[in-house]
Amino acid sequence: MLKKINLRTDKHDQMIDVTREVQHFIDKQGVQDGAVVVYCAHTTAGITINENADPDVKTDMLRRFNEVYPWDHKLDRHMEGNTAAHMKASTVGASQHVIIEKGRLILGTWQGIYFCEFDGPRNRHFYVKIL
Repeated sequence: MLKKINLRTDKHDQMIDVTREVQHFIDKQGVQDGAVVVYCAHTTAGITINENADPDVKTDMLRRFNEVYPWDHKLDRHMEGNTAAHMKASTVGASQHVIIEKGRLILGTWQGIYFCEFDGPRNRHFYVKIL
């Protein structure tokens, strides 16, 4: 069971909570036990699991990524000028997997699944595969 989910990012750097979309797909499929893989097929975006209670966590994470990977590093040679976005995406990773038990994602109390945009705004997509 595979689903492609489209989204539009509206900022250059952004973390979008996609937990509900993933859980909705699981609910629609009627899966009770297994696992799900959430995968991003972009080189300047990624998927992570992190806190979904305090929005300042996302703000702080994006600020710190920008400190570690500044957008205008004078030695970057990539002609598109988005080396920082590639570095951030590689650091975050392209996918996450989560256990499904009794039809629900097994996530910690404060955890959510995030699509991370590092070179937006853009039309993007990610895949959800139930195993």
